[in-house]
Amino acid sequence: MTGKTHIMGGIASAAAVVHYQHYDPTIFIIAGGAFGGAVLPDICHGGSKIGRRFPLISKVINTIFGHRTFTHSLLFLLLVGYLLTLFTDNSSIIMGVLVGMVSHFILDAATKNGIKLFYPVSITIRFPITTKTGGTVENIVLLGGLTLVTIYFGKDLIL
Repeated sequence: MTGKTHIMGGIASAAAVVHYQHYDPTIFIIAGGAFGGAVLPDICHGGSKIGRRFPLISKVINTIFGHRTFTHSLLFLLLVGYLLTLFTDNSSIIMGVLVGMVSHFILDAATKNGIKLFYPVSITIRFPITTKTGGTVENIVLLGGLTLVTIYFGKDLIL
C-alpha cells in the first residue's frame, strides 16, 4: 500500500478505537495515523515516506532484514510498545502508535506480497483476495472505505 493509504488507514483505525475508548482523541489520532504508527513499519523501505526521511536507518534495517519482515511483525510491534513505555507513560501516544502499526499490517496483508507477521518464522500472511499497491482497488479502499470510516467515527470528535 502507498503512504497515503497507510496514513488514512491509521487515522481511520485511530478514530474508530478512540470512539469507543477514553484516550485523548487528538494525541491518539496523531500518534496512530498522521505522524506515527501508520508509517513506522515501512522504515525498512527506502522509498517510503519514513524511509526517505531517515535514509540511513532505512538502509541499515533493509540490509539486515529486508522489506516487510521484522518491521511488519508482532515482534516489532511488541518491541515498539516496550520502547515507547521507556520514553512516555502517555497511553494515548503508546496505544495510538500501536493501533496505527496494526492498521499498517492489515493493509499490507491485503497485498500480493503480504507480510511476515510471525518473523523470524518465514510464513507469509496475506488475505485470500489481494490488491496491487497503488492500483485502482487501493484507491477505492482509500477514498471510499477509509475516508468514510474516518468521517463516521470522527464526526463527534473535536480535534
